[in-house]
Amino acid sequence: MLDEAQIIVRCKKNDKRAQKDLYDHYAPVLLGLAMRYVYDKAEAEDILQEAFLKIFIKIKQYSGKGSFEGWMKRIVINTAIGNFRKNNKHYHHHDIVDINETEIENYVIYDADFTKEELYSVIRSLPEGYRMVFNLYAIEGYKHKEIAEMLSVDITTSKSQFSRARKLIQKKLFELSKEKVTA
Repeated sequence: MLDEAQIIVRCKKNDKRAQKDLYDHYAPVLLGLAMRYVYDKAEAEDILQEAFLKIFIKIKQYSGKGSFEGWMKRIVINTAIGNFRKNNKHYHHHDIVDINETEIENYVIYDADFTKEELYSVIRSLPEGYRMVFNLYAIEGYKHKEIAEMLSVDITTSKSQFSRARKLIQKKLFELSKEKVTA
């Protein structure tokens, strides 16, 4: 790939070759980001395609301040959130009052090494709302107030979903560590 600044300038002029270079360079990273927000790769690929359309349409708005990759990641995350809102009625999800609190106080994980794939799998197994809040807070670094605004939920809902997601992850990692010990 050429110099990023040159690619951006050419993309602002709708240069198809520059758009392809940009896509080829950043698609793997942005697909990985989209995969954290959905259950299957096909849906993540749809989010990626929609996000790249937005990137190419809005690239003239990119001022050059801050990280270009960060700017694109924000578009992917917002696209994933929009997808979540649009399709939320189609997902099997649990209302927060329907899920019992997961007790983890007595769980101890001894010297368990988890692969990136195992951790990713555990996070992907969370109920949709929990996974969305967990990713936004723990991985992307958003504050609960920002998450509440993005997802159109109350701040306390964001906080409790994160807390319950964390406990569920700890429980699943404990179970996984027990499997590793007995294997």
